[in-house]
Amino acid sequence: MTRLPQPLRYLSDLAPGKVALWCYLIWYLVAVVRHFDPAPQIWLSSLGISAIVGIALLLSVESKIDTRPSHWQTFRLFLMPFCVSSFSALIKGHGYFLILPPQPIELVTSMGLCAAFVLLVYGLKRTLPGAGA
Repeated sequence: MTRLPQPLRYLSDLAPGKVALWCYLIWYLVAVVRHFDPAPQIWLSSLGISAIVGIALLLSVESKIDTRPSHWQTFRLFLMPFCVSSFSALIKGHGYFLILPPQPIELVTSMGLCAAFVLLVYGLKRTLPGAGA
């Protein structure tokens, strides 16, 4: 059996929930690229919120059994509040409806990149030998 390159193996083994998380990140990155603001206040506030909420989330997933979240799970518990708070600050005043940008090009870009990612992952699952196993 041919050994898959690590990035392809990772993508082909992604669970649906992780595919959704990657789409969230894609959506966030499109907004950051389109509306980047170098003001330190945005990024420092987002770091502070990330620390406070990330610690709370970390405490909420601790169990009585001595198991700790993986390093990646811990990273995500801190990354998500950072992304949410910075996204909120960056889109303020840009006419968004919930998370939907008013500019069609930005909406199409976000949706298109997410769709392309999903198609890539499920294409790999269907075509690579040993994928998804």
